[in-house]
Amino acid sequence: MMVAMAGGMGWPLDVVTKAGSGGNDPDRRCAACHAGVYASWEKTAMARGSGWATEGLIRGSYFHERSGVHYEVDGKDGEPRLRYERERPAPGEALRGEEWLVYYIGSGRQGRTYLFARPVEGGELWYEAPVNWYAGKKGYEMAPAYEGAERAPLALPVEPNCLHCHATGVAEPLPFARNAWAGAPFRQGGVGCAACHGDVEAHVASGGKTPLLQLGTLTPERQDSVCLQCHLEGDVMIQRAGHSLEGFKPGQDLFETAVYFVNASSAKSTLRATSQYEALLRSACRRAVGARMTCVTCHDPHGSPSAEERVVHFRARCLQCHTAAAGFEAAAHHPEQADCVACHMPRWDTSDISHEQLTDHDIEVRPLVKGATVTRRGNGDVTRFTDAVDLVVVGDVDAGDRERGLAYTQYAERGDKHSYVRAESLLEKVEFLWKADAVVHEDLGYLAVMCGDRAKAETEYEAALAMGKDDAVVSTDLAVLEAQSGDVADAETLLKQETKRDPGLTTAVLNLALLRWEKDNGDGARELVRVALRYNPDDAAARHFEETGEYGGVHCRLR
Repeated sequence: MMVAMAGGMGWPLDVVTKAGSGGNDPDRRCAACHAGVYASWEKTAMARGSGWATEGLIRGSYFHERSGVHYEVDGKDGEPRLRYERERPAPGEALRGEEWLVYYIGSGRQGRTYLFARPVEGGELWYEAPVNWYAGKKGYEMAPAYEGAERAPLALPVEPNCLHCHATGVAEPLPFARNAWAGAPFRQGGVGCAACHGDVEAHVASGGKTPLLQLGTLTPERQDSVCLQCHLEGDVMIQRAGHSLEGFKPGQDLFETAVYFVNASSAKSTLRATSQYEALLRSACRRAVGARMTCVTCHDPHGSPSAEERVVHFRARCLQCHTAAAGFEAAAHHPEQADCVACHMPRWDTSDISHEQLTDHDIEVRPLVKGATVTRRGNGDVTRFTDAVDLVVVGDVDAGDRERGLAYTQYAERGDKHSYVRAESLLEKVEFLWKADAVVHEDLGYLAVMCGDRAKAETEYEAALAMGKDDAVVSTDLAVLEAQSGDVADAETLLKQETKRDPGLTTAVLNLALLRWEKDNGDGARELVRVALRYNPDDAAARHFEETGEYGGVHCRLR
């Protein structure tokens, strides 16, 4: 059994340092005319949302007991690196390697992670570090959802929507890979001027004569959309047909691009961490004044008050509406406590790692006892549902059978049988009306696999690919189905295509290795297993395949 190595033996530094200008700040041009706004914005967490790892490295180490792997983040010799090694490994379980860290993601106010690259034909594949730094814990722990991992997750693909909310000028992902871009993943570190004001080039070139998009000129819904592109998460987000969050532009209505759902049944029996906007919609303040209460009613996107200024700043925002004319006597209302937020918008600890709600935007007259913990039900990747899932749309937004069906499919993927039935019914109705797009066919294919209908699954996956769904997961699943039905040639063609594009897609690589072995090509199978371990060096299936020759219930002689 070889010692799985990554980074230190495979990826020369020039591969990743040539990636592009993700740490640049083109908004310095704006400071010439907007010096005050620029100086204030530069201090915000949004402005520091991402950049070069050399500029945002937080040194530290962490031992993950369950996997037995020790991680260390350091900047020795001026090169940010992630080192990892399994301590006291059992025979055949040795793991040691390192990765050069290129970018950091996260301002550090709540947390920070890093991106690294591995070479592939024609470019790089980008991955997220398996450990994150958490401000609340003042140290490193596993990336969200990987606390219980028994193996080191060393091939976590970068999610484009995460980049969209931490960087500016995010590149369009290449259609065929999960984590590949044409060049650098993003043009500018942090949330810059263009993220809220649109393309600034004409404004700069004209010396300011060509106006920028101003939030004050937009309807309340479109004002909020600028913020909600990042500050709305929901339990499920479904992109409308023909739309993507990557294509959203400031000034547009976000809800014409995507629909957000929350599971109402879970909220009935347990406190659930939500986004600020979901909570705000429930608040008496928002219900009283309607849509004219927007995010910027209380928040200045160009700056945040200091700790010393915070109480006075937000009290003034409350007193815009809570006036004497409205029957509120500010001087007489708890004169001993000037901090409105402390009582009516307490801070909650949550079990959600990403986008946890730190400040309660329900704005309640009598909030729950301070110190209570807001939690979600969950156990690893499979959620335990005590009530039937009841998905409701966030906001006053229309959602059709397509959006609802795709949303319920996500819960079906988490193991909820009732959601499977609802998803299948809704999406089959869409298909019957000849309104199915590639995403609908993809999910119908997945649902067919779940119920064991391989023929229908093949038909749906083929329809998805024919409609332009150039997706590695769809191709791999279809290849497995074709191989099982005896169509080995087509299966091999699909798997060759996907492993060439993304050798980090371990399932595709190992399935191709299995086909190679069945064609009496032991050398080809062995080499593919090595490829799988090169890109995902602690993958359990790849290690077991290499050690025993077993994969997918088939025994191969690889030695």
